[in-house]
Parts: sequence; C-alpha cells; structure tokens
Amino acid sequence: MKRFAALALAGTLGCGPALSETPRFTNLFGDHAVLQRGQPVRLNGRADPGAVLSVEIGGQSLATTADANGRWAMTTKPMDAGGPHTLSVSDGRDQTVLSDVMIGEVWFCSGQSNMGLKLQDATNGGNEVRDSENPLLRFTDVGRDVAPRPLDEAKAVSGWTLAAPASVGPASAACYFMAKALQAHFGVTVGFITSTWGGTQTQAWIGEAGLRSLKTYDDALDRLDLYAKDPQAGEARQARYFEAWWTAHEPDAKAKAAWARPDFDDAGWKPVHPTRVWERLGDPELSSFNGAVWYRTAVTLTKAQAEGATRIALGLIDDSDTTFVNGVRVGGIEGRTTRRSYALPKGLLVAGRNVVAVRVLDSGGSGGLYDTDDQRFLALADGSKAPLPQAWRYRVSAPLDALGDVPLTPWDPTKGTGSLYNAMVAPVTSYTVKGIAWYQGESNVHDPAGFGRLLPALIRQWRAAFGETDLPFVLAQLPSYGPVSDRPGASNTAEVREQQRRTAQTLDRVGLTSIIDIGDRYDIHPGQKTVVGARLALTARRVAYGETVAQSPSPVTVMRSGDDLVVRFSDAADGLRTYSSDTAIGFEVCDRDRRCRYASAMAAGDRVTLSGVNRPEIRAIRYAWSDAPFVNLFNSEDLPVGPFEISVD
Repeated sequence: MKRFAALALAGTLGCGPALSETPRFTNLFGDHAVLQRGQPVRLNGRADPGAVLSVEIGGQSLATTADANGRWAMTTKPMDAGGPHTLSVSDGRDQTVLSDVMIGEVWFCSGQSNMGLKLQDATNGGNEVRDSENPLLRFTDVGRDVAPRPLDEAKAVSGWTLAAPASVGPASAACYFMAKALQAHFGVTVGFITSTWGGTQTQAWIGEAGLRSLKTYDDALDRLDLYAKDPQAGEARQARYFEAWWTAHEPDAKAKAAWARPDFDDAGWKPVHPTRVWERLGDPELSSFNGAVWYRTAVTLTKAQAEGATRIALGLIDDSDTTFVNGVRVGGIEGRTTRRSYALPKGLLVAGRNVVAVRVLDSGGSGGLYDTDDQRFLALADGSKAPLPQAWRYRVSAPLDALGDVPLTPWDPTKGTGSLYNAMVAPVTSYTVKGIAWYQGESNVHDPAGFGRLLPALIRQWRAAFGETDLPFVLAQLPSYGPVSDRPGASNTAEVREQQRRTAQTLDRVGLTSIIDIGDRYDIHPGQKTVVGARLALTARRVAYGETVAQSPSPVTVMRSGDDLVVRFSDAADGLRTYSSDTAIGFEVCDRDRRCRYASAMAAGDRVTLSGVNRPEIRAIRYAWSDAPFVNLFNSEDLPVGPFEISVD
C-alpha cells in the first residue's frame, strides 16, 4: 500500500493549515487483497469530511463524497476474475494505492477453536506448509477483540498474505483446505478472511438486532448499552445484578456471606497452593467439578504497606470471580484469560492481618485460581509489590446444578452478548464475500435448545448485516468427541448436532457438512482438517454455486413396512454402504417418552431397513446419538451419514 500526500505550505502569521487525512480504505482492504468476482463489490474507507473522492479499480472510475464523519462508501460494477489490479482512492490532492489486487472468490470463515486451529498444528501440517506455495490462494485474519458496540473497522487485521511456506502456518487449517479445494476447482484466486476465538459461545457472535429478536437477552443488552456509554456505571450495575443472583441462588447464601469476613474461622478448609486449576489438585471432589468454590488467604502488612497499597492482583481465574478484602467486595469479572487487578479503597487495609477471599464460579471445563505466584500481589504506591502468600485454603460451596443458569457478563469475550460480533464480524460485513463457513457449537452443548434458537438468529442477523438475505452459509456439524456409550442415552452434543441439521433443513442456502467420522474421542480439536476443508468446499459448491456434487446422505422419510421401519435418504449416490460389517450400527428406535433401544439395520440402495421394530409405540428413529459414536454408514462417494433424529408417524 502506498499513500501519497501533497506538501502544504504553512500560512502567514504562524498559522499552519488544518490537519488533513489522506484518503484511504478500511484496513480489510490492502495490498494482495482479493475482491469478489461476478457481483457488485462494496468499497469503503476514511477521508476528510466532505472530501470529493475518486476510486479506480479494473478500469472502473467511481466517485463519492465523504460524510461529516469522514466515512465514505461506494459499490463497483461486477468484475470478472483476474488481475493483478491496482485499487486507488484520491481526493485530488492525496491518494492511497493498493497493489496486486485480484478478483476471484472470497469466503469468510468464523467460529471457535476448531475453525481457528492453525495449519501448522493440523495433521500433516508440516508437509502442507512446505508445499503451500500458491499466489492464487490468499488470506487475512481479524485479530481477537471485543467491543460493546459495532465497529466499522477492526482494530487489528493481519493484512492479505499469499500462501507460501513462510507465511501460511498460522492460517486456519479448515478454511485453508476449503479455499485450496475451491481454488483448484475454479482455477481463480481464492481469498479467505478468518475471525475466530476459542471457547466462545454463539450469543457472543450475534449482533444486537439478532439477540433482541429472541427476547431472552434484552436485560443483558441493556447492561451492555450502559457499559458502552459509561463503563464504570455498567460494571457497577453488573456487580449488583450478579450479587443479587448469588443471594437468590447460592444455597445458604446468607450464612456463606461470612466466608468473606476476616474474623471467619477457615481452619477446617482444605489447604491449597493455587497454581493449577482445581481439577488438577488431586481432590476427588473437584476432579470434574463445575460450580462455586471459595478461596481464602491472609497477608500480614506493615503500616506503610497497608497505607500504600492501591491495587490487588490475583492473576488468572477460571471462569468468574468475586473478590473480597477484609469482607469488602473490591471487584469481580468473568474471563479465564483475563488477569485480575482491582483497585483498593483507601483505609481498607490495616497494619497486621488482612484477609483475601475469592468466590470462584466455573460453568464448564476447568476452574479456579491457577496462575503463578508472581501474579498475586498487592501493588504499592511507590511501585513495589507485596506478594500474597502461597498458602491458601478452599471450600466447595455449591455444584453448578444447584445454582441454575449463570448470569452473563455482556461484555465478556467468550460468553457475552454480541461482544465478538461487534469487534470481529461487524467490520467484515462491509466487505463483499461469496459465503460464510461457520464451525462452532462446542461451547453451547450445555444448552442445546438455546443453541437451536441462537444459530438461526446468527444466520439471519449476519445476512441482514452483509446486506444479502440469502448469503450462503456452510456449517460444520460437530464431530465425534467425548465418552463412548454402550447403551442408548441422552447426549447434549448429539442434540446440538441435531439443531445444526434442522437449521440447515429450515433455512435456504444453508448447507451442513458432516464430519462425524473424523473426530477424536480424546481431543476436542481433531487434527484431520484436510477432510474438513474438502467437505466444506463440497458443501459450498452446492449451496453457493448451485453445483450438483456429492453430499452426505440425509434422512428424508420413514415408512412403516410390515414389521420393519424403512428410512429413505437423499444423496445416496450409487447407494449406501457399510464398513466393517454388513449391518449399519448406531440406529435406535424410541417411544414417545424417549425411551430408546438399539435396532438392527441393513442398508440397500438409498434405504436403511430397521428389522422387526415397527410397533405402535415407536415415535422416533435416532442415528449416531452419543457424544462419540462409532459410525459405519456411508454413501458410494465415501461421505458419512451424519447424526440425526427423525419422527415416525
């Protein structure tokens, strides 16, 4: 990118010219960028307010005027694939010129850690990086960020990069393999934009309009709006909200309030040196515990230290904390990757013994205080530190089931309401893309029904924001991960997969990619992203480009036939087949009370017959209904039948 600014002569009498801004594009546009072929392309940027601008690209010359805030936007006519081109914007005096701009296919890939997993960390990633040289494959990444309101420009963008051994290692593996397959198929430049954050829930990726449509996030959005206007007031309101929730939901909350006071006797609590999450403390009670645990320690201070302490630092805490010093609440936030540091009111500390109590709430995964000792201290006004003791005590307060739904912190990066959309998606919505690949849902398995409302809301809201009511979406259905089952039973992960399937069935131009066969029951981040990307590309070719290509079979109808039930599938290609057995494993029949049992199943053509199970009480058929199912049913194109539940009339 080159910027050319004319020199201005200073005026007389010591008065210089007003500062001006060289006209530019927003930071998603840059050298080596890829613009979408075959449809109008949105361009936007910044300039002096009221500046008359000229933009040139691919033989087109366009004109517009910057608004009162210096923002400008325009749309090109459709362009054919090709390049390289220069893309320039000028106000007649200064200009910005972008070089090596290509016209081709552009995809936006987003989600949590499985979409973010790096190519260099994927199975066979080293060889793929070594052989990646391809100037027609390009990518850029939107850096992690949160915002209480939508941004029109991302704070951090990596810049467009050509695929090459020196650059491609950190790229999203799933998106890279998808883009690589599309580039090989179409023979044009393919660019992909990634925006990912591990461990994030769906509602954090949905904008305000989408969440308001659900009616269940209004209060959280109101708190977020207050925080955007006045962070201090927003945090105070959130603290009151959270404490009211604790009082209402923590068993014996009034009695446990004493646990924060300095005169409380914690001699009966268990000792701990809190440098690891509680699941790794060796305490059986905490080996798989989600819920609330209190920690306490006492620090002895001199009079000078007590008077000079300004902040308390506690390091990393998973997930949320409420911190008390000498019985007074001094702070509390949610976020396992945020180091805690809270201001201390004057006069709170005393010479002698002072007690720090931390109530920790973990809503899933690991929990507790887990940072190194040097991250826990009192910061003194002279710049020195008074370390907190290594010796703490802890006591379990209540399991998560006893607490109920945990209130959200609206601006939290992983569980907030729109916080990631505002910072990491809203800036992308002004960039013209062919479609969106979405790989997320692992962090919403605690509430499959809620996820089933959130996913369609996300798709609708993103489509509205991108200005395309039928913008193609390609969904990666969650792969196998977690405990195996030897009998039918409930599975939240299976429920989430079914919500993904139903969303793809219900909304137009939404495709589902089954990857149930390439998961890892021991690792939530399966490394085999080559197949993930190739299958996403197949789904994209059908949904976004209208091609007739192979897809995973889907159940269409169930027929009662004598003593049997017969399921007919779409996309069987030359017929369904089973591996390692002449029967299809993983089928269940269920009654109206969702009591299920395994059923013997045989595949032939586009149908699977469940023998001897046609009974009046049977109301549903399920397939691969567990966290980590074993599957052996594929079509002739070697694409697996994905998990499903279908009603039996």
